[in-house]
Amino acid sequence: MSDIAIRFENVSKLYRLGTVGTGTIAHDIQRWWTTSVLHKEDPYLKIGETNDRSSKGRSDYVYALKDITFDVKQGEVLGIIGKNGAGKSTLLKLLSRVTYPTTGNIYVKGRIASLLEVGTGFHPELTGRENIYMNGSILGMKKHEIDRKLDEIVDFSGCERYLDTPVKRYSSGMMVRLGFAVAAHLEPEILVVDEVLAVGDAEFQKKAIGKMQDVSKGEGRTVLFVSHNMASLRQLCSKGILLNNGSIQEIGDIDPVVDNYLSDANLQAQTSFNAAIDGVIKNDGIELLELSILNTIKQKPKIMSITDKIGFYIKYRINNTLYRPDLSFLITTSSGDKVFHSVFKTDDYKVGVKEYIAWIPPDLLNSIDYLFTLGITTSNPTKIHIQKTIKFSVEDDYNSKTRNNNYKGLFHGVVRPIIEWEKTY
Repeated sequence: MSDIAIRFENVSKLYRLGTVGTGTIAHDIQRWWTTSVLHKEDPYLKIGETNDRSSKGRSDYVYALKDITFDVKQGEVLGIIGKNGAGKSTLLKLLSRVTYPTTGNIYVKGRIASLLEVGTGFHPELTGRENIYMNGSILGMKKHEIDRKLDEIVDFSGCERYLDTPVKRYSSGMMVRLGFAVAAHLEPEILVVDEVLAVGDAEFQKKAIGKMQDVSKGEGRTVLFVSHNMASLRQLCSKGILLNNGSIQEIGDIDPVVDNYLSDANLQAQTSFNAAIDGVIKNDGIELLELSILNTIKQKPKIMSITDKIGFYIKYRINNTLYRPDLSFLITTSSGDKVFHSVFKTDDYKVGVKEYIAWIPPDLLNSIDYLFTLGITTSNPTKIHIQKTIKFSVEDDYNSKTRNNNYKGLFHGVVRPIIEWEKTY
């Protein structure tokens, strides 16, 4: 375990819904006798069930986490992904010793600094300055060590003017700024950050991401990061864990883990939104018969070339003239960044089958993965009758007109249009 910073071995966390305790004094005595005297497993853990928020369970006991096992190496940045209630925050609280596992073991090498909730570790009646010293002392630092870091912490947080004001008067954004500055600068070996950074403004989020990169790459410290911002996770993390209903669904390199999470999310959104019957999506007298991707010569390749026109073939049927549907679509990257949005008024609302192709010009989209989300909608009032998302990839081509002068490097960004350059005198 020389290069392992964190190890989870078969860790589970069980909670009882509703009342605290076993329910009767007799059961409390039985639990104490079994666990404390006989040193056996708690008999009241055996009726737990998975923490699935979407359905009502039959037991009063649920596992927030169940049989979690993984290692994190020193200097690694681990992204923890999952929908709300998947167990992400519980995992970080176990690691930070805010609470303890019901079963299993957690091994940690080094000091941990945690930012789990707004104001974590702060005493509301103490000033910002006093809280910095208190947090440093908790981490085992000497006063002269904190003195050396104080100016850097205050400068990073941007809270210098309010440093001697009790933190109970801080806004949530100021609290996060100071809390992150303290956690990142007081030299912990392990930095644990929950999605509280979403409270901060865009400028601070950018600074925080940069600081976490410095901490991991430049200083060799370990970072665990929970966020719903997939672009930040891809940028910062090298490895990811996807949690689902308290269990590990996938663990590995960050890009495929994020892709699978987004694919599952899109599939679930489509399933809940549309009524699919025999492969045809039907809703409000409108049926989506086909949605597919075409290249310039109207073939259906799995991967598009950047030099091809990209066409989105849409075939649907109107069964009821009550609705006057138009077409719109949104293209996003696989990490959720919006590329562009388009709306098309069809002017054909008669009963029958309709076919359209939306063409995107060549040399526009970069060589990455995208999502195309179709909406069949009406206005006055605005309503989405059918929505469907498909994924497609664009492959680079050295014959692209965007590669003037035989440039061989990677193009950054989500689009790479042909730019007209004009020399002026």
